[in-house]
Amino acid sequence: MTHRRLGALAALSLAAALVTTVLTGSPASAATVTYGQDVSSHQGNVNWTAQWNAGSRFAYVKATEGTSYTNPYFAQQYNGSYNIGMIRGAYHFALPNNSGGAAQADYFVAHGGGWSKDGKTLPGALDIEYNPYGATCYGLSQSAMVSWIRAFLNQYHTRTGRWAVIYTTTDWWTTCTGNYSGFWANSPLWLARYSSSPGTLPAGAPTWSFWQYSSSGPFAGDSNQWNGALDRLKVLACNGAC
Repeated sequence: MTHRRLGALAALSLAAALVTTVLTGSPASAATVTYGQDVSSHQGNVNWTAQWNAGSRFAYVKATEGTSYTNPYFAQQYNGSYNIGMIRGAYHFALPNNSGGAAQADYFVAHGGGWSKDGKTLPGALDIEYNPYGATCYGLSQSAMVSWIRAFLNQYHTRTGRWAVIYTTTDWWTTCTGNYSGFWANSPLWLARYSSSPGTLPAGAPTWSFWQYSSSGPFAGDSNQWNGALDRLKVLACNGAC
């Protein structure tokens, strides 16, 4: 998801071999988890049948960045994952030095980041992480960054009725928000860490909900886990029962 990883993965080929990788070779295979992925324009048109056959059951798709960029492959990726049977959601790459949090939430909702109670649409995600274009914390103080994130989350909630998922790393969160703990009561944590375990969580986070554990397969884009069975992911999509 981070802009430091721009290379698109080659198309998946042998589905049976990939299923073996997913079930036996990935980090938390002994736990009850559900596998999925996130994609952006770097993956282009995704072969969703191959992803499904490889074991992916959810997808987060980049919709927007700042207030001027939309993913040109968004429709194929967002609708294609849905049509194959996945639970899907959209994410927004934050540029806190570009415009306010509320303005970026509005832009996100207007360009694919909304939510519907259809049982297959996850709440939108805020991708807030290392700045690929300059200063790590976008020139904001820790308190200003917390205020920016709060404005985004509140506006997204006002527009959709849902609290956005927060994608980040513990290192960035500690550095740029002062390890602020006040959002996790509402916003699920989507943690990025390429290792055999999620590691240390941001302060106050009771658990991780999503874990991005690989940028090199088995799925197109980045590979992820949901911390639970598929029926619990549907509860998140439905915001309860639906």
